[in-house]
Amino acid sequence: MAKLKISKKVSTAIINSLGAGVVPRVGLEHIAVGREKELQSLLQNLNDIAEGVAAFRFIIGNYGSGKSFMLQLLRNHAMEQGFVVTDADLCSERRLAGTNNEGLATYRELMSRLATKTRPDGGALVAILEGWINKIQQEVAQETGMRPNDHGFDDQVEEKIREVIKYIEDLVHGFDFSNVIIAYWRSYRLDDDDLKNAALRWLRGEYSTKTEAKAALGVRVIIDDDSWYDYIKLIAKFTAEIGYKGLLVVLDEAANLYQIPTTVTREKNYNRLLGIFNDTMQCKAEHLGIFIGGTTKFLEDPNRGLFADPAWRRRTKESRFVTQAGVQEF
Repeated sequence: MAKLKISKKVSTAIINSLGAGVVPRVGLEHIAVGREKELQSLLQNLNDIAEGVAAFRFIIGNYGSGKSFMLQLLRNHAMEQGFVVTDADLCSERRLAGTNNEGLATYRELMSRLATKTRPDGGALVAILEGWINKIQQEVAQETGMRPNDHGFDDQVEEKIREVIKYIEDLVHGFDFSNVIIAYWRSYRLDDDDLKNAALRWLRGEYSTKTEAKAALGVRVIIDDDSWYDYIKLIAKFTAEIGYKGLLVVLDEAANLYQIPTTVTREKNYNRLLGIFNDTMQCKAEHLGIFIGGTTKFLEDPNRGLFADPAWRRRTKESRFVTQAGVQEF
């Protein structure tokens, strides 16, 4: 039998992570045992997302049961298959909604951790945008025989860029998103670092006022605590249009939502989560996967968990197809 050789970098990362009691970011496939059924079910979701639908899954279990392991294993499989992926741990500063921009903080974390197969450690936003622009430039060169410095070459590139973003403009906030993408292209075309940084700041949700964004980019909206999920949907659609299979969002430590002490704030987060769930089930999002890791108390506690909300209780009740014979519901 041939021996599987693991690189020193990967083996060291695995050993160090396990020694520290955390899930390794790489090499999980080498230590994954006994999760074949669950993984195959999740991988089917990836196939569906690649076909243009959306998926929403809870990965529920007690501490130490392997939730984070499964989520990271899924993340790594998705990158290998050509998805853009991102992940964040929810905490007191990062939630789905709040009074101090906690939802926006989650969005900013997700944007900073965008990753692809060639940029697995995050920070891939610039690489995604510039890789797409370079691809279009190559297509124009092949189709026209023109060179990048030839007169009219950049106009041909911009025309192809506009062909892509026209599929985004009609979505909620799509017009302004598209204008920022065009601004990024023009900054690339003109080698204008100020304009490029302004576009990146907007996409990362770093503008605090509409006035500042309008002065820098000419757009009248900014990404905020109320709208951040709309932009996740736009990014998912955009990534699919530029050649990726879609966007996978992994949110772990959802138990922190269950632990929110204020009832109003906790319910606001559960309502935001319900809105995301309904979007995916009603096909209001495309090429988007949302995977949530949480404890059984987060889901089932009748006083503070999702089961405390009648709408969530209906949506998460045990399937009639789950029998006493032990059939697992995935």
